[in-house]
Amino acid sequence: MKLKGILFSIFMFLYSSPIGVLAHGTEEEHQQEVASNTFATNGLLVSAAILVTGIISIFVMNRRMKTLNVKKQKEKGKRDSLQKGVKIGQWVSIVSLVGVISFGIFSFINTKAKDIENSVELMHVHGLGITNDGEEIYVPAHDGLKVFEAGEWRSAKGDKHDYMGFSMVDDGFYSSGHPEPGSSMKNPFGVVKSNDMGENLEILDLYGEIDFHGMSVGYNSHTIYVFNPQANSRMDDVGLHYSMDDTKTWVKAELKGISGKLSAIAAHPTEEKTVALGTTEGVFVSHDGGQTVNQISNLPVSGLSFSRQGDLFAGFASDKMAISKINLETKEQTAYEIPSLGEGNAINYIAVNPNDENNIVFATGQKDLYLTINNGEEWEKIADKGTGIASQSLTGEGEHEHEHEHEDNGE
Repeated sequence: MKLKGILFSIFMFLYSSPIGVLAHGTEEEHQQEVASNTFATNGLLVSAAILVTGIISIFVMNRRMKTLNVKKQKEKGKRDSLQKGVKIGQWVSIVSLVGVISFGIFSFINTKAKDIENSVELMHVHGLGITNDGEEIYVPAHDGLKVFEAGEWRSAKGDKHDYMGFSMVDDGFYSSGHPEPGSSMKNPFGVVKSNDMGENLEILDLYGEIDFHGMSVGYNSHTIYVFNPQANSRMDDVGLHYSMDDTKTWVKAELKGISGKLSAIAAHPTEEKTVALGTTEGVFVSHDGGQTVNQISNLPVSGLSFSRQGDLFAGFASDKMAISKINLETKEQTAYEIPSLGEGNAINYIAVNPNDENNIVFATGQKDLYLTINNGEEWEKIADKGTGIASQSLTGEGEHEHEHEHEDNGE
């Protein structure tokens, strides 16, 4: 009968045509994701449509059979035909119901997989950096680099090394740290750099000898400052050292005038011998490569970073956590209102967009990350205790609630 042909034609179209979409081939990953999502959505809709059509058909045919007089041979034949149609409708309805359930589960798994992909886990946070075009935030997170771009998280290409002392520069990054498990590279790294965001590493110095946790590199000057924790083949003593020629030579800084325990280092983006140091007793700045320093703040420092324009951003940890921008020429400080971070959740790392000083991101000791694109008027949380959070405002997927909290010790 016609109904049987129509139902089976739709059925065969639904369950055979999408197979080619899921086949492995040379399509780009994005195209595969779009095809997969389209397949799941269309399959769910078509299965649901067939299920509704089947149920309606069964109902109509049952109503029709009740009107027939089975004592008449002609109408008895119609009843037999309708009974066959009901059986076909029942089978099609059962199969389409299975399709609705299957495609529903498939769609749910796709959504969850995307959520997991866009919500990376930051096992540790060992630095922050923003690329030269201002589009990507990089976070070294023990198991490789994590990237926040256009409101979404992903893992960077390249090996999953444990980068320490991570410092973004205009054409890539410098770092120290340790190789990932199973890597053929020596442990620790000493000083390495990359011009392709970690896909390849260039070994510079002290390879297999030392891991620098305290390290900062000038964004444009590429002057390297490290705090050496122990004597090694290139440095006879502990303390601050710098190199202006990609580690060919090192100079030890005397740090005359500094006090407190060192907690942060920030190399000026363009002035090779200008470096800021944070200690438990304040912010100190040197213009002679760390030989002498001058104190410009007396609050305990947890994190430091220069903007590309040369302003110094400091994270303070005293009675409450705070961020201030310091003009090195005038010593003027501009305090930012930030979300309440909780006791002991100090600001360890700060990064400023090279192209827009209104765009700031900071990371805390408890692996919370906050982002502002309007100079601190509003802050959005993009990682909560190490779990990445997609930004609805930057992806354009809808409205979201900004973190717009004033500092409040009572919270």
